[in-house]
Amino acid sequence: MNRFLKTFVSALMMTAFLANASFALVEDELVKETLSAENVQKPETHTTYNYEDTDVVDIRLSVLEDIKNEKYLQEGQIINFRVVRDVKYNGEVVIKRGTIATARVETIITNGMNGIPASVVFGDFRIEGIPWSKLTSNYEKYGFDMSLLVYPLKWALTILPPTGSFTNFIKGGHVRLKSTNIITIQYHPNWL
Repeated sequence: MNRFLKTFVSALMMTAFLANASFALVEDELVKETLSAENVQKPETHTTYNYEDTDVVDIRLSVLEDIKNEKYLQEGQIINFRVVRDVKYNGEVVIKRGTIATARVETIITNGMNGIPASVVFGDFRIEGIPWSKLTSNYEKYGFDMSLLVYPLKWALTILPPTGSFTNFIKGGHVRLKSTNIITIQYHPNWL
């Protein structure tokens, strides 16, 4: 039986390989017809940009008003943050302590069954005097993840038929963000 299974699997893999090899040789006529009238140019490469540059400066922020949970937020809402410490680059203060930063709530995912936590994605960070393209694009905050407790409990209770299903009703934690919590985004001073 074992030898038969090995032979069957290897024959199946060989068939799939030959089918993919034969499709690779066929040209896509639709693409060829569509692009024949188009003038396609290669994108311009920034030859003056140093692609090996890894300079990153952390910006520590705290929220101005406490967020009790994700139900008090709406997608697109602007949230105000305060810079906790002076941000220095090459010995020079780039952002002063107390500077107000704004972020937009991009995505809200509510907590779910089986202990899945809620999450909120803050993005589009703006700080006066810093181009937005030089800042980290987003920051995601999660609630308490109960799934690490729920799934082992669920599997342990499956020997008693209906009891394992009751763990489905355990929900994950809400997103809480207090003014004492510090989040970190990055400033990339040499990005274009």
